[in-house]
Amino acid sequence: MTGRRGPFFWPQMVFCILVCAFLVLPVLLSMLAGVSLNWQRGPAGGLTLQWIAQVWALYDETVVRSLAIALACLAGDLLLGVPLAYVLARRPNRRTRLIEEMIMLPVAVPGLATALALIILYGGLQGFRTSSAFILVGHVLFTLPFMVRSVLAVLSAIDIRTLEEGAASLGAGPIRRLATVILPNARPGILAGSLMVVTLSVGEFNMTWMLHTPLTKTLPVGLADAYASMRLEVASAYTVVFLLMIVPLLILMQWAASAKSSRSKG
Repeated sequence: MTGRRGPFFWPQMVFCILVCAFLVLPVLLSMLAGVSLNWQRGPAGGLTLQWIAQVWALYDETVVRSLAIALACLAGDLLLGVPLAYVLARRPNRRTRLIEEMIMLPVAVPGLATALALIILYGGLQGFRTSSAFILVGHVLFTLPFMVRSVLAVLSAIDIRTLEEGAASLGAGPIRRLATVILPNARPGILAGSLMVVTLSVGEFNMTWMLHTPLTKTLPVGLADAYASMRLEVASAYTVVFLLMIVPLLILMQWAASAKSSRSKG
């Protein structure tokens, strides 16, 4: 039986639509400028894909590099963040709470300050300083707290000790307990953290702007350069390329999360 709509239904619906328009409209206008012959005239002046083709010809390596760094950052966060979240959830005390707060420091500190600290620390390693791995270190440092928090929130909501003791009483060793007890229960947090890590890594600008070199540009840095030095149509086309890369990836990850959730409920 369908419930009756209350008196606040339509005001709430209008409010949601206005908020969505406030968030989405600037992006849509930028994308529209990226496929227009002249951004001032918009679609009335004609549509074209020449700006997108020009962006891809100039920045194809940047697109591939950004995606590679984001996936490598995700792998690093999974290897570091999931075990760390497990330890923090397994042994909750004052020391682990202090460690948890220290892990969040890169989020509280401005990205430029963190990048400057990395340059001071590793600036003498010339080969490392001029490689994409240097940017990767910064991205892992920045995104790791989001992975840890996501997984920790899920693991803290369940009784890990009881589950592990039950599995151990049935003869499961440490590795099997990890594979059959810990990781399945942590899956929602891992998937949520993965979405945030990939999104943040691909779109991170402040830290990357300080860490990059002319040969290690990422998408946000290239986008800023395009807006500063080229026609607005080219810069807007860069936004289109950016969204064409990140949106399908996020949809794929969301679909994987929904599929796994449906199987677990089944």
